[in-house]
Parts: sequence; C-alpha cells; structure tokens
Amino acid sequence: MNQTDELDLPEGQNPETVAEPLVEAEAVAESTTKQTSVAKSAGIVSIAVMFSRVLGLVREQVFAFYFGAGFLYDAYQAAFTIPNVLRDLFAEGALSAAFVKVFTDYQIKKGEQEAWRLASMVLNALAVVLSVFVLLGVLLTPYLVSIVASGFSPEKAALTVTMTQIMFPFILLVALAAVAMGVLNTKGVFGVPASASTVFNIVSIIFGLGFAYWLAGGTWQGSSDKSMIPSEGAQWAIIGMSIGTLIGGGAQFLMQVPSLRKVGFRFSPVLSFADEGVRRIMKLMAPAIIGTSAVQINVLVNLAVVSSIDGGRSWLSYAFRLMQFPIGVFGVAVGTASIPVLSRMASEGRLKDFRDTLSSSISLVFLMTVPSACGLIVLGEPIIRLIYERGRFHEADTAMTAYALAGYSIGLTGYAAIKVLSPAFYALDDAKTPMIIALGSIVVNAAASFLFREWLGAYGVGHVGVALATSSVALVNFFALALMMRRRISRLNGRVIASAFLRIGLASAIMSVVCWFSFKLLHARFEGHGFLAKAIECFVPIGLGGLTFVIAAKILKIEEVEKIYNAIRRKLGAK
Repeated sequence: MNQTDELDLPEGQNPETVAEPLVEAEAVAESTTKQTSVAKSAGIVSIAVMFSRVLGLVREQVFAFYFGAGFLYDAYQAAFTIPNVLRDLFAEGALSAAFVKVFTDYQIKKGEQEAWRLASMVLNALAVVLSVFVLLGVLLTPYLVSIVASGFSPEKAALTVTMTQIMFPFILLVALAAVAMGVLNTKGVFGVPASASTVFNIVSIIFGLGFAYWLAGGTWQGSSDKSMIPSEGAQWAIIGMSIGTLIGGGAQFLMQVPSLRKVGFRFSPVLSFADEGVRRIMKLMAPAIIGTSAVQINVLVNLAVVSSIDGGRSWLSYAFRLMQFPIGVFGVAVGTASIPVLSRMASEGRLKDFRDTLSSSISLVFLMTVPSACGLIVLGEPIIRLIYERGRFHEADTAMTAYALAGYSIGLTGYAAIKVLSPAFYALDDAKTPMIIALGSIVVNAAASFLFREWLGAYGVGHVGVALATSSVALVNFFALALMMRRRISRLNGRVIASAFLRIGLASAIMSVVCWFSFKLLHARFEGHGFLAKAIECFVPIGLGGLTFVIAAKILKIEEVEKIYNAIRRKLGAK
C-alpha cells in the first residue's frame, strides 16, 4: 500500500494491532457507497440531460425545417461559434472545475459562511470582467468573424457579424450559470442545474421563432440553392433566432436562482481580486484556459478548413448535435456527478477511494458510449432521415450529415471519457497536465484536418475529414490523460477498465450486426416513404440492437450490466 493510501492512526499506535478486517470492510463499504452515489447522481443528471438533448434536437429540427443547410444556418453557426467558444473557454470548462475544487475545500476547511462569501465574490468578479470583455468583443466582432468565416461571401459575413454582436453577451450569462451549477452540485443538487439546458432550449425556441416571425413580417422565403443570397425577410428571421438564443442563455442562470437560495446561498456585494480563494481559482483557471484555448484553436482550424464547402458547416453541426446526445447524457452526466465526490476525496487525502471511483466512472462511461457510438455509425442515416429530413433539409443533406456523424462517432467514447478524466486532475490541484496535453492536440488536429480533408475531398466528402480529425484528437487526448493519471495516482485499475472495454466492445459489435441487417431488411420493404416508415426503420433496429446488447452483456458477464440487473431484480423482489 502506498504511503498516501495509509489510514490516519493515533500517534504511536502500531498499524499491525488494528482490527484490519474491520477497517478494510469499512473502507470498502464507504468506497462502494461513494461509487454508488456517483452512479445515482449520474442517473439523475442523465435523465435531465436527456430531456435537454431531446429538446436540443427539436431546436435543430426547427432550424433544419425553416432554414435548411446553407447560407442562413452556416451564418448562424459561425456567429454562435465565437460566444460558444468563449463559453467553453471561460465558463463551463475552466471555471466550473476550478470553482468546484476551491469551493469544496472552503466548505471542508473554512466553513459554510466563508464558502458563500467566496461564491459571491466569484459571481461579482465575473460580472465585472466579462461585461468589459463583452463590450470589447462586440466592437471587435468584424475582425473575429473574418478569422472564423474566412471563406464566407461578403453578404454572408455581414449577416454573421450582426448575429455575433447580438449573441456575444451569451458568455456572461452562461458563466454565471456555471458558477450556480458548481454551487448546487457540491450541495448534492444535480437535477436543477442539469435541467438548465432544457430551459435554454425551450426559451430559445419560443422566443427565437417569435422574434423570427415578427422581424420577418410574418413569413420568409427560403431557397434550396446553398450559394444563393436569401431574401431580406429570411435574413431577419435568422437574426430573430439569435435573439432567442441570447434570451435562452439568461434563462439558464435565472432558473437556478431559487435553488441557490434554497441551499443557503445569500448574495453579498463583495469584490476582491486579491482574496485567497479568488486567487486560487484564477491560478487553477490559468492553465485550464490555456488548455481549453487549445481545444478552441482546433475548433477554429476546423471551421476554417470547412468554410469553403457550401453546407459543410451545417452538415457538421447537425451531426455534432447528434453525437453530443450520448456525450451529454452519459459522459457529461458521469463527469458532473463525479467532480464533487473526487474533489472531496482528494481534499481528504483518500487516494484509494479516489482511484476506485475514477476507474468505476470511466468504465461506466464505456458501458454507455461504446454501444452508442456503434449505433450512430450503423444507424446514422435512418436517424437523421427521421429527425431532420423535411422542409428545406433534403435527402442529399441526410447522406452528407450521416457521413459526418460516422466520422464523429469514432471518437465519441474518448470524447466522453475526457469529460471525466480532465476534471479529475483539477480535483488533484493539477491543471497543468490537461493543459500540456491539450496544447499538443493542436498539432494532431491541424495535421489530421488537412490530411483527411484532402483525402476525402477527392470523394466529395471533405467535411467528413474535419469530423475524423475531431475524433483523432479526442482519442489521443484520452490515452494521454489516462497515462498521466496512472502516473499521478500510481495506478488506474487498468486491467479492470481494459477488461470492461473489451467485453463492452464485443457486445457492441454483435449489436451492430443486428442493427445493420434489420435496417437493411426494413428499408428494402418501406424505402423510407412517409413518417411512419422512417420511424419503423429507425426504432425497430434500435430496439432489436438494444435487446441484443443486453443479452450479449449478460453472456459476457459485463460487471456494470450485472450490477444494474441485480439492482432492478432486488427492487422488483422487494415489491
């Protein structure tokens, strides 16, 4: 046993005289309880995120129906990219992980009152700093858009500038929501903050369409020609959707305020950048921002690579939204639930419990995302046809989006596992390791983006190269993070994780074969004509595939599935 794993004993007491079986039993029980707590909290977050992702798909359907894939939606995506990149940079990435770590330490070592004071100071600091940042961003938007959308026509670039300036304050609103989420998560409240995205989707759809119809004068004309400049009314309509997006961002924060008050938070008008806690958060955030900026540089490189492909950004956006569904429902859910637990274990010096909980969380992510990735690769076409193919989203768009989805899905598991691994470093007060690995990913992404685009561009699917580059970066980052974490905590229960992955992979392969053949048989029969036929071709293979996976998992004795099965059986038996 490592020194850091040893139990704290009274001075002078010989460890050999301790009732070791009892101590070990208590330690195992406590560790198991924590892992169960993570799984339970992850389940709560998963349900909330699932509703959010479903409504996110509805939001994408609204865009696909009214604006299709081309001039208008390309411009919206480019406009939303800048505030969205900054959100990832300052809010949901660096800020969340750093704040949860320091806030947890304050609760344990300094008490509730000091923890609440820290939360108020962080909120006030964000309001001041990001307000100035937003003002500068609005003024500099034309220059930023010229970088992000270098391949746009002057008309498309002008529309992008207008929408970017409207949505720039989004970063401030979401940063405040991220702090609120961190506070609530450390207090064991997961459902409300996880539902914030659901509120965002509902509010942005309702207000977006409302402003779209109002600004466009009641209706607007679209075009299937992706190179044609849309009518003035259509451009005002997409501007209305950007206004709805900003209002939705504000709703994300406001809906959490009642829960903040319920757990004891009271706002204080205090501000000090020299405060110890604020400086600790800034110290953790600095390398995190650099690391996250590397990820965003990758995003900008990818956008630049694909900007010359008409419809390319739209196809990638629709595909990425589908890929984000399992990442959010499983990867983000497990990561969100595990961060407070891992932070507390690290603060208390319980390295063995930290290791067991982390490895269990990674295995849980594998269980959920490996079959999801296989399903999206095999059934991408019928899923996209059912969800998007209507209005101005055509059959050709379905095929191009399905290719992009397959490219993204290859790296889905790595992408989701990073959501658990990267914050675990912050729990150990180590923000430099994820930063260094992220910086290294810039080289991987740049090389992969240009290589894959040129290779696949010869076949008319150059945008898929960007998706494959994203997957390459995700997988390289995951393996690098896992290796460094293994060195950081001596070991990572690698054999257990590898065994789980291989069993899950085999069960997923069997599932994929069933999904593929069942879809082909149904498509030969119905040919995707009508909504009912599309639904049958989509849901029947999914159902058969899910049943196949469960049976294969039972035969292969996948531990995580066994635990879920036994838990359900006990509950049914109790009734």
